[in-house]
Amino acid sequence: MVKIVYRIYQVLIALPILLVATIITALLTILCFARPNARWINRVQAFWARLFCYILFIPVHVTGVEHIKPGQSYVFVSNHQSMYDIFAIYGWLPVIFKWLMKYELKKVPFVGWGCQAAGHIFIKRTNAIDAQQSLRDVEKALTNGISTVIFPEGTRTANGEVGRFKRGAFQIALDVHLPIIPISLTGCYEVMNRRTFWVTRHPIHMHIGEPIDLQQWEGQSSAEIIEKVRDIVINNMD
Repeated sequence: MVKIVYRIYQVLIALPILLVATIITALLTILCFARPNARWINRVQAFWARLFCYILFIPVHVTGVEHIKPGQSYVFVSNHQSMYDIFAIYGWLPVIFKWLMKYELKKVPFVGWGCQAAGHIFIKRTNAIDAQQSLRDVEKALTNGISTVIFPEGTRTANGEVGRFKRGAFQIALDVHLPIIPISLTGCYEVMNRRTFWVTRHPIHMHIGEPIDLQQWEGQSSAEIIEKVRDIVINNMD
């Protein structure tokens, strides 16, 4: 009975509010396209993301914020459990950052337009030349404390387990000599996995790990480095 009531609430109350909030946030972001890194618009976007958790009664607990040095740019890499990963990171990661996003999302009304105005990078993975240009765009953006967040698995997990990491995030970090910070998410898969559109109440935990200087592993193969970072992400999961 509680499950049925919760789903009715999602459709009749939460969905309309979140739709209006998404449109308003996108319009504000588009209007501020000339200053995509302004602190106040970043706070508006973070509140929009938090609203997806607040209005659906999803508690979010964050640890490891002390590992982030103000003014330092980072490459954040996170496991990818569900769409709620985006809301948790966007809402609670206390830095201004640019997503590395699938090019297809650029076509989503309001969301795609807003992300483009905010300076997020859309990458075409089907075209090697365009993909390399997108990565160069990310590298140019990572200055003055601006960071990027990447899901190195490339897509949401199908079973809740962490998949194989691709090398794009690590190449960016090496090219621009930036530290990587691993983010470990748990609970997002239980809230909303890729096989459903319904939200299930479940707590989310986001752990922000210690910065990793990839130069410490100089001489090791990229495959070995990627696997070490993946192990850290897994070990920091609850």
